Amino acid sequence: MTVPTFGKYRLALAAMLAMMAFPAMAEDLEMWERSGGNAGMVDALVAAWNDKNPDRKIHLTYIPHTEMVPKIAQAIASGEVPDLMGMDLIYGPQFEAAGQLVDITDLIVGDPSLKTASPGHMAVSTYEGRLYGVPLYADVSALFYNKDLFRKAGLDPERPPTSLAEIRQYADKITALGGDVKGYFLPGSCAGCNIFTVGPLMWASGATIEPKDANDEPLQGDGVKEVLQWARDMIKAGNVHEDARSENGETFHLRFGSGKLGMMGTGNFNIALVKEQNPNMDFGVALLPGVKSGQVSSFAGGDIVTIPKGSKRVDDAIDFMKFLLSEETQVEVYAKNLNMTTRGDMADNKYFRENPKVQQVAKAIEVAKTPYTLKFFELINSPQGPWLQMLQRAYYEDTDLDTIIADAKAQMKAIAAE
Repeated sequence: MTVPTFGKYRLALAAMLAMMAFPAMAEDLEMWERSGGNAGMVDALVAAWNDKNPDRKIHLTYIPHTEMVPKIAQAIASGEVPDLMGMDLIYGPQFEAAGQLVDITDLIVGDPSLKTASPGHMAVSTYEGRLYGVPLYADVSALFYNKDLFRKAGLDPERPPTSLAEIRQYADKITALGGDVKGYFLPGSCAGCNIFTVGPLMWASGATIEPKDANDEPLQGDGVKEVLQWARDMIKAGNVHEDARSENGETFHLRFGSGKLGMMGTGNFNIALVKEQNPNMDFGVALLPGVKSGQVSSFAGGDIVTIPKGSKRVDDAIDFMKFLLSEETQVEVYAKNLNMTTRGDMADNKYFRENPKVQQVAKAIEVAKTPYTLKFFELINSPQGPWLQMLQRAYYEDTDLDTIIADAKAQMKAIAAE
């Protein structure tokens, strides 16, 4: 049966109206982000983008952290990938080496904001000289110190320690206050906590920790042994709570806010948490020091945003990356929400100036490092890995430190060669 001409027009009109009724769905960019990160910050960034780009909004989906790697591999194999993907920055090199991400070097290299983007994030976003991502959000480690305990111990509350030797001197005085007060905190059973807070002490002292590949030598520099000796001496001197030995990370974020610690390496997240946990506590924030005064470092954690291979919206995805790095977004989204800016030159802004502690910890972005390895979990983050084993032996045994370091080196090299 032949369709009447009028019927043809009516069908065409219906189809056109249907397309007009749902334009956003056709134009939305799909973005995946891992769960367990800073969802509030990512939500705010996407909302800000969507407000400015109603014709190409981002539809954000959170993927369980443990499922991200197999899910994106499956998506690439099927050709059904998201247009953008946020991921824990530590795993950037793994995806880059596997050829699963779009090389964005020639698409964004001219953006001047890249020059001041978080060095740690940019390092893990780069593979064989090519760029595959930019910072999405940042967490950094710093030295938090209890000004109330400083005053009680006769220390200047406005002068934080600038070297490991000074931390020891200050800790001795604070521990001498007695009771349940201790000068410092070293987590004994948390690999991630230690790379976040003890790793920077080694980096500041000129050391390197992880091997980049099978041909790279791990645990290089005098700073490795110097920091291990310092930590062993701190524990033997009684400057660390006994129960720190069993700290596996579950209560790590609550330790400083207890008011029973003079100093502790922790993250920017503790600023808001301490205010909730112990609102009357007076505390300060400084950079984590090295063996010598003037040496400082930090761990840059957080997420990067990338473009999976097969994305059909690469140009739009690049625009989102530029949006993240823009001065307006850095100030009016990141800083306004009192989150770390991901550019070092954005730390001096009106919102941070109103919150000196946030401004202080934001300085860590410029000196922060991030381990670069294809095997981060096996080398560093595993509870049975060589990093934590080395620290536990240094903290709680009397074995010669050179032997402990040599054993850890051998284990790391074997893992890197697998």
